[in-house]
Amino acid sequence: MILDCAVIGGGPAGLNASLVLGRSRRKTMLFDDNKPRNAVTSEAHGFLTRDGIDPQELKRLGQEEIGQYPDVTIKKQRVVRVSKESDVFEIETETGEIFSAKKIILATGLKEILPDVERVGEFYGTSLFSCPFCDGWELRDRPLAVISENPGALHMVKLVSNWTDDLIVCTNGKPILSESEKRLLESNGIKVYEEKILSLLGENGSLERIEFVDGTQVLRKGGFITPDWKQASSIALSLGCSLNERGGVETDFSKRTNVDGVFACGDTLIGGPTQLILAAGEGSMAAFGVMADWVEEKFSK
Repeated sequence: MILDCAVIGGGPAGLNASLVLGRSRRKTMLFDDNKPRNAVTSEAHGFLTRDGIDPQELKRLGQEEIGQYPDVTIKKQRVVRVSKESDVFEIETETGEIFSAKKIILATGLKEILPDVERVGEFYGTSLFSCPFCDGWELRDRPLAVISENPGALHMVKLVSNWTDDLIVCTNGKPILSESEKRLLESNGIKVYEEKILSLLGENGSLERIEFVDGTQVLRKGGFITPDWKQASSIALSLGCSLNERGGVETDFSKRTNVDGVFACGDTLIGGPTQLILAAGEGSMAAFGVMADWVEEKFSK
Protein backbone atom coordinates (compact mmCIF):
# COMPACT_ATOMS: atom_id res chain seq x y z
CA MET A 1 0.00 0.00 0.00
CA ILE A 2 1.20 3.50 -0.81
CA LEU A 3 0.41 6.00 1.92
CA ASP A 4 -1.17 9.30 1.03
CA CYS A 5 1.15 11.03 3.48
CA ALA A 6 3.96 10.15 5.88
CA VAL A 7 4.35 12.50 8.84
CA ILE A 8 7.83 12.32 10.34
CA GLY A 9 7.96 13.57 13.91
CA GLY A 10 5.40 13.01 16.66
CA GLY A 11 5.42 16.31 18.55
CA PRO A 12 2.51 18.79 18.51
CA ALA A 13 3.16 19.71 14.85
CA GLY A 14 3.20 16.13 13.64
CA LEU A 15 0.27 15.14 15.81
CA ASN A 16 -1.93 17.98 14.62
CA ALA A 17 -0.99 17.38 10.99
CA SER A 18 -1.94 13.71 11.40
CA LEU A 19 -5.24 14.66 13.05
CA VAL A 20 -6.23 16.91 10.16
CA LEU A 21 -5.20 14.29 7.59
CA GLY A 22 -7.08 11.57 9.44
CA ARG A 23 -10.22 13.69 9.48
CA SER A 24 -9.65 14.25 5.75
CA ARG A 25 -9.70 10.49 5.10
CA ARG A 26 -6.09 10.37 3.91
CA LYS A 27 -4.06 7.21 4.54
CA THR A 28 -1.42 8.58 6.92
CA MET A 29 1.43 7.13 8.97
CA LEU A 30 2.94 9.13 11.82
CA PHE A 31 6.52 8.18 12.66
CA ASP A 32 7.62 9.02 16.22
CA ASP A 33 10.83 7.94 17.99
CA ASN A 34 9.74 9.77 21.19
CA LYS A 35 12.91 11.85 21.56
CA PRO A 36 11.44 15.34 21.94
CA ARG A 37 13.47 18.52 22.38
CA ASN A 38 11.48 19.36 25.51
CA ALA A 39 12.16 16.06 27.28
CA VAL A 40 13.59 18.01 30.26
CA THR A 41 10.37 20.01 30.62
CA SER A 42 7.70 18.84 33.06
CA GLU A 43 5.16 21.58 32.27
CA ALA A 44 4.08 23.17 28.99
CA HIS A 45 2.43 26.58 29.08
CA GLY A 46 0.45 28.84 26.78
CA PHE A 47 -1.68 26.02 25.33
CA LEU A 48 -5.34 26.90 25.86
CA THR A 49 -7.19 24.31 28.02
CA ARG A 50 -3.87 22.52 28.66
CA ASP A 51 -1.82 25.19 30.46
CA GLY A 52 0.75 23.51 32.72
CA ILE A 53 0.33 20.03 31.23
CA ASP A 54 3.23 17.59 31.08
CA PRO A 55 4.30 17.49 27.41
CA GLN A 56 4.30 13.69 27.49
CA GLU A 57 0.71 13.71 28.72
CA LEU A 58 -0.22 16.09 25.92
CA LYS A 59 1.35 13.65 23.47
CA ARG A 60 -0.54 10.72 25.02
CA LEU A 61 -3.84 12.57 24.70
CA GLY A 62 -3.02 13.53 21.12
CA GLN A 63 -2.22 9.97 20.13
CA GLU A 64 -5.43 8.80 21.82
CA GLU A 65 -7.51 11.26 19.81
CA ILE A 66 -5.77 10.38 16.55
CA GLY A 67 -6.45 6.72 17.27
CA GLN A 68 -10.14 7.38 16.64
CA TYR A 69 -9.44 7.84 12.93
CA PRO A 70 -8.95 4.57 11.03
CA ASP A 71 -6.82 6.11 8.28
CA VAL A 72 -3.99 7.12 10.65
CA THR A 73 -1.37 4.68 11.93
CA ILE A 74 1.26 5.59 14.50
CA LYS A 75 4.62 3.89 13.96
CA LYS A 76 6.88 4.30 17.00
CA GLN A 77 10.15 4.10 15.11
CA ARG A 78 12.84 6.51 14.00
CA VAL A 79 13.07 7.24 10.30
CA VAL A 80 16.66 6.91 9.08
CA ARG A 81 16.22 7.59 5.37
CA VAL A 82 13.77 9.20 2.98
CA SER A 83 14.33 9.20 -0.78
CA LYS A 84 12.18 10.08 -3.75
CA GLU A 85 11.64 7.55 -6.51
CA SER A 86 9.67 9.11 -9.37
CA ASP A 87 6.55 10.56 -7.68
CA VAL A 88 6.72 8.37 -4.57
CA PHE A 89 8.80 8.73 -1.42
CA GLU A 90 10.48 5.71 0.15
CA ILE A 91 10.78 5.80 3.95
CA GLU A 92 13.12 3.48 5.84
CA THR A 93 12.96 3.06 9.62
CA GLU A 94 15.68 2.08 12.08
CA THR A 95 14.45 -1.54 12.00
CA GLY A 96 14.77 -1.74 8.21
CA GLU A 97 11.06 -1.51 7.42
CA ILE A 98 10.26 0.25 4.15
CA PHE A 99 7.14 2.34 3.48
CA SER A 100 6.00 4.37 0.48
CA ALA A 101 4.12 7.67 0.51
CA LYS A 102 2.95 10.24 -2.00
CA LYS A 103 3.52 13.22 0.31
CA ILE A 104 5.86 13.92 3.23
CA ILE A 105 5.42 16.26 6.18
CA LEU A 106 8.63 16.93 8.10
CA ALA A 107 7.96 17.71 11.75
CA THR A 108 11.36 16.47 12.92
CA GLY A 109 12.05 19.47 15.12
CA LEU A 110 15.38 20.82 16.26
CA LYS A 111 18.10 20.38 18.83
CA GLU A 112 19.35 23.07 21.18
CA ILE A 113 23.01 23.91 21.63
CA LEU A 114 23.28 25.34 25.13
CA PRO A 115 25.82 28.01 26.15
CA ASP A 116 29.23 26.63 27.12
CA VAL A 117 28.70 26.98 30.86
CA GLU A 118 29.57 24.40 33.49
CA ARG A 119 26.48 22.63 34.95
CA VAL A 120 24.03 24.46 32.66
CA GLY A 121 22.39 21.15 31.79
CA GLU A 122 21.54 20.51 35.45
CA PHE A 123 19.36 23.61 35.61
CA TYR A 124 17.94 23.69 32.10
CA GLY A 125 14.25 22.89 32.15
CA THR A 126 13.81 23.48 35.89
CA SER A 127 15.11 27.00 36.65
CA LEU A 128 16.74 27.98 33.36
CA PHE A 129 14.60 28.16 30.24
CA SER A 130 14.70 29.43 26.66
CA CYS A 131 11.22 30.95 26.23
CA PRO A 132 9.97 33.68 28.58
CA PHE A 133 6.44 33.38 27.16
CA CYS A 134 6.45 29.74 28.24
CA ASP A 135 8.09 30.08 31.67
CA GLY A 136 8.33 33.77 32.59
CA TRP A 137 5.22 33.65 34.76
CA GLU A 138 6.67 30.93 36.97
CA LEU A 139 9.87 33.01 37.50
CA ARG A 140 8.13 36.35 37.97
CA ASP A 141 9.63 38.87 40.45
CA ARG A 142 12.70 36.71 41.13
CA PRO A 143 16.31 37.83 40.66
CA LEU A 144 17.00 36.47 37.18
CA ALA A 145 19.84 36.20 34.69
CA VAL A 146 19.97 36.03 30.92
CA ILE A 147 22.92 33.86 29.89
CA SER A 148 23.81 34.30 26.26
CA GLU A 149 26.79 33.87 23.95
CA ASN A 150 25.07 35.17 20.81
CA PRO A 151 23.56 38.42 19.53
CA GLY A 152 20.10 37.32 20.64
CA ALA A 153 21.01 38.47 24.15
CA LEU A 154 19.69 42.02 23.84
CA HIS A 155 16.26 40.97 22.58
CA MET A 156 15.98 38.28 25.27
CA VAL A 157 16.91 40.73 28.05
CA LYS A 158 14.28 43.20 26.88
CA LEU A 159 11.64 40.45 26.92
CA VAL A 160 12.59 39.01 30.30
CA SER A 161 12.45 42.49 31.89
CA ASN A 162 8.67 42.16 31.55
CA TRP A 163 8.64 39.58 34.36
CA THR A 164 11.22 40.99 36.79
CA ASP A 165 12.90 44.24 37.78
CA ASP A 166 15.95 42.38 39.13
CA LEU A 167 17.82 41.26 36.02
CA ILE A 168 21.41 40.81 34.86
CA VAL A 169 22.92 39.60 31.59
CA CYS A 170 25.94 37.29 31.40
CA THR A 171 27.83 36.96 28.10
CA ASN A 172 30.26 34.30 29.35
CA GLY A 173 33.34 36.13 28.09
CA LYS A 174 31.90 36.82 24.63
CA PRO A 175 31.91 40.46 23.34
CA ILE A 176 28.41 40.28 21.92
CA LEU A 177 27.07 43.63 23.13
CA SER A 178 28.13 46.99 21.73
CA GLU A 179 29.02 49.87 24.05
CA SER A 180 25.73 51.60 23.23
CA GLU A 181 23.78 48.42 24.00
CA LYS A 182 25.54 48.04 27.34
CA ARG A 183 24.77 51.66 28.20
CA LEU A 184 21.12 51.11 27.24
CA LEU A 185 20.81 48.10 29.53
CA GLU A 186 22.62 49.68 32.45
CA SER A 187 20.50 52.84 32.15
CA ASN A 188 17.54 50.51 32.73
CA GLY A 189 19.10 48.97 35.83
CA ILE A 190 20.35 45.83 34.09
CA LYS A 191 23.98 45.04 34.91
CA VAL A 192 26.15 43.42 32.27
CA TYR A 193 28.66 40.75 33.29
CA GLU A 194 31.11 40.02 30.49
CA GLU A 195 33.42 37.81 32.58
CA LYS A 196 33.53 34.11 31.77
CA ILE A 197 31.31 32.02 34.03
CA LEU A 198 33.18 29.49 36.15
CA SER A 199 30.08 27.55 37.15
CA LEU A 200 26.42 27.69 38.01
CA LEU A 201 25.66 26.81 41.63
CA GLY A 202 22.56 25.27 43.17
CA GLU A 203 20.91 22.00 44.09
CA ASN A 204 18.22 19.76 42.62
CA GLY A 205 17.85 21.87 39.50
CA SER A 206 17.25 25.13 41.37
CA LEU A 207 19.76 27.83 40.46
CA GLU A 208 21.11 29.76 43.44
CA ARG A 209 24.24 31.62 42.31
CA ILE A 210 26.42 32.33 39.30
CA GLU A 211 30.16 32.19 39.92
CA PHE A 212 32.57 33.99 37.58
CA VAL A 213 36.24 33.20 36.96
CA ASP A 214 37.32 36.31 38.89
CA GLY A 215 35.68 34.89 42.03
CA THR A 216 32.57 37.09 41.91
CA GLN A 217 29.33 35.36 42.83
CA VAL A 218 25.88 36.75 42.07
CA LEU A 219 22.67 35.52 43.69
CA ARG A 220 20.14 34.43 41.05
CA LYS A 221 17.00 32.32 41.34
CA GLY A 222 16.55 31.39 37.72
CA GLY A 223 16.82 32.80 34.25
CA PHE A 224 16.81 32.34 30.52
CA ILE A 225 19.36 31.36 27.92
CA THR A 226 19.59 31.90 24.16
CA PRO A 227 20.59 28.56 22.69
CA ASP A 228 21.75 28.02 19.15
CA TRP A 229 19.61 25.67 17.07
CA LYS A 230 20.26 22.90 14.60
CA GLN A 231 18.07 20.43 12.74
CA ALA A 232 17.31 17.32 14.77
CA SER A 233 17.33 15.26 11.57
CA SER A 234 19.28 15.36 8.33
CA ILE A 235 16.26 14.24 6.26
CA ALA A 236 15.39 17.74 5.03
CA LEU A 237 18.90 18.27 3.71
CA SER A 238 19.08 14.82 2.15
CA LEU A 239 15.89 15.57 0.22
CA GLY A 240 17.30 18.87 -1.02
CA CYS A 241 15.15 21.22 1.04
CA SER A 242 16.38 24.79 1.20
CA LEU A 243 17.32 26.21 4.61
CA ASN A 244 17.11 29.79 5.86
CA GLU A 245 19.93 31.75 7.49
CA ARG A 246 19.08 30.25 10.89
CA GLY A 247 19.18 26.69 9.60
CA GLY A 248 15.42 26.23 9.46
CA VAL A 249 13.61 24.63 6.53
CA GLU A 250 12.20 27.27 4.17
CA THR A 251 8.52 26.98 3.28
CA ASP A 252 5.75 29.05 1.75
CA PHE A 253 2.58 30.07 3.60
CA SER A 254 1.11 26.57 3.19
CA LYS A 255 4.32 24.96 4.53
CA ARG A 256 5.45 23.68 1.12
CA THR A 257 9.20 23.35 0.73
CA ASN A 258 11.10 23.80 -2.54
CA VAL A 259 10.90 20.00 -3.03
CA ASP A 260 7.67 18.91 -4.67
CA GLY A 261 5.56 16.85 -2.29
CA VAL A 262 7.55 17.77 0.83
CA PHE A 263 6.07 19.98 3.54
CA ALA A 264 7.62 21.11 6.84
CA CYS A 265 6.22 22.55 10.05
CA GLY A 266 6.83 23.24 13.72
CA ASP A 267 10.28 23.78 15.20
CA THR A 268 11.79 22.36 12.01
CA LEU A 269 11.32 25.83 10.52
CA ILE A 270 13.29 27.59 13.32
CA GLY A 271 11.24 30.66 12.60
CA GLY A 272 10.24 32.10 15.97
CA PRO A 273 9.12 31.20 19.50
CA THR A 274 9.16 27.45 20.11
CA GLN A 275 5.75 27.14 21.76
CA LEU A 276 3.71 23.95 21.51
CA ILE A 277 0.57 25.78 20.46
CA LEU A 278 2.39 27.45 17.54
CA ALA A 279 3.86 24.12 16.44
CA ALA A 280 0.42 22.51 16.55
CA GLY A 281 -1.02 25.30 14.42
CA GLU A 282 1.74 24.90 11.85
CA GLY A 283 0.99 21.18 11.72
CA SER A 284 -2.55 22.03 10.72
CA MET A 285 -1.27 24.43 8.06
CA ALA A 286 0.98 21.73 6.59
CA ALA A 287 -1.94 19.29 6.44
CA PHE A 288 -4.10 21.96 4.77
CA GLY A 289 -1.32 22.41 2.22
CA VAL A 290 -1.20 18.69 1.53
CA MET A 291 -4.96 18.59 1.06
CA ALA A 292 -4.90 21.62 -1.23
CA ASP A 293 -2.41 19.82 -3.46
CA TRP A 294 -4.49 16.64 -3.40
CA VAL A 295 -7.60 18.51 -4.50
CA GLU A 296 -5.79 20.31 -7.33
CA GLU A 297 -4.19 17.07 -8.54
CA LYS A 298 -7.54 15.27 -8.45
CA PHE A 299 -9.24 17.84 -10.66
CA SER A 300 -6.32 18.31 -13.03
CA LYS A 301 -6.45 14.72 -14.27
